[in-house]
Amino acid sequence: MKIGVTYRRAEKVVRYERALRDVGLDPIRLPPDASVDIDLLDGLMLTGGTDINPARYGQPRDPRAEAPDDPRDEMELRVVKQALVADFPVFAICRGMQLFNVAHGGTLIQHLPSSDLHSQKFPDAEPGKHGPAHRIAIAPGTRLASIVGAGEIEINSRHHQAVDRPGPSLVVSAVSTDGVIEAIENPSATFAIAVQWHPEDRILVSAADRKLFEAFAKAVSLHRTNVLQHR
Repeated sequence: MKIGVTYRRAEKVVRYERALRDVGLDPIRLPPDASVDIDLLDGLMLTGGTDINPARYGQPRDPRAEAPDDPRDEMELRVVKQALVADFPVFAICRGMQLFNVAHGGTLIQHLPSSDLHSQKFPDAEPGKHGPAHRIAIAPGTRLASIVGAGEIEINSRHHQAVDRPGPSLVVSAVSTDGVIEAIENPSATFAIAVQWHPEDRILVSAADRKLFEAFAKAVSLHRTNVLQHR
């Protein structure tokens, strides 16, 4: 089952590929200049990276924001919209969650007042075994809660921006202790979940993060079965 994985830097995409393979999925790299035919894919993963151009959600650039990567923004927005229309599984992580929100008409906080809490790195940590940074509360009744359970879990954290106004069709499914939105989802989609943290970095030590990847793999398998049955 082939998963399109968007990215800019090859050395950064490896950890996502490792986590996907760990649950039986086959990652296909999608760099910003990729010509993407979603009919050849079974799912889409939007990964971390630089800040999205705030012009795409109607704001001037905050001087604390990173320089935008317009080719990547353009490709990812195009592909995720195609994926949502086709209703095939989408899993978005960190920058991916922010782009997922912008694709749904939402806006972003360009620099968190509490960025010290959220921008914590573990450069020497073993892949898949990163430590936790803080806790989040998962909202009951959400798709995320059906996967990992409602209540609090520990997560890692590596971002200085976050969702401000969620897109009108989205549901907030997790919030951090300081009120930052940590997960959103599209309830009308079969599987369209976005998280602000990096579950690929804790898949070997966190049951919740592994369950996320396993749920994505299950959704991809069901989607592929449905497509094959209707051909």
